Amino acid sequence: MIYRAWLDYNVAVVPGQTLTIEQFLAYSRRFGHIAPHPSKSTRHPEIPEITLLGINKFGADGTLNTAIYRRGAEGWHTDGAYDAEPFKATQLYALAIPSTGGDTFFSNMYAAYDALPERLKLRLDGVRGAFTYGGRRKSQALLNEEDRDWVPVFHPIIRTHNETGRRALYFDPGKILFIEGAEAGESDALIEELTSTMIQPEAEYRHKWRVGDIVIWDNRCSVHKAAGDYPPHEDRIHWRVSIKDNAAVARAAAE
Repeated sequence: MIYRAWLDYNVAVVPGQTLTIEQFLAYSRRFGHIAPHPSKSTRHPEIPEITLLGINKFGADGTLNTAIYRRGAEGWHTDGAYDAEPFKATQLYALAIPSTGGDTFFSNMYAAYDALPERLKLRLDGVRGAFTYGGRRKSQALLNEEDRDWVPVFHPIIRTHNETGRRALYFDPGKILFIEGAEAGESDALIEELTSTMIQPEAEYRHKWRVGDIVIWDNRCSVHKAAGDYPPHEDRIHWRVSIKDNAAVARAAAE
């Protein structure tokens, strides 16, 4: 029932949970294959499938690490677009929540596609974008030095969801490098136009976290961002898992 509702609404919230890590992992695997996030520095020290969000914000000298504090707040994005097999879903479990701020915003990319001018639907149909970790800004502060050499991967800008059959805009301003087959000027103009029009205000959801909340979202048809506005000296801590499609992982292993 939760899985069906998740497919229908893109984001599912299960409040009031009290889970061990093992229970959280078991629940997460119902949605697909859990893949460790490339940011090794923020992985759980014993369970690499778990990313610890909000841990170790302050250095030994007391300086705030803004890459950790503002993680996810740089702009609207979809998780895993830099991977040949992008993340199907991301799931967070709230362990500590600040007294104010720290919300997460979501936006529906089915609605983004529906709102595209017909000329853009025609121009981008069958066209791929080149994506990489950090995109054109090369924002790689959370990666170890040895993990910063990424080869671009290509994904359709207009994507047909493999489970719902619906068409969605698949676009991440922070990870895209260029539009395949377009001259540099046109590619930049397309990226700028998509960035400025992708969010439809009537198709947004703002989640105000409570301890014990589980939130899972579908990266194939939604984008999200953190508010990045909570008091730095307060805790905002989540367990996070990145989930890939089981069938896609099996195909990749067989190749």
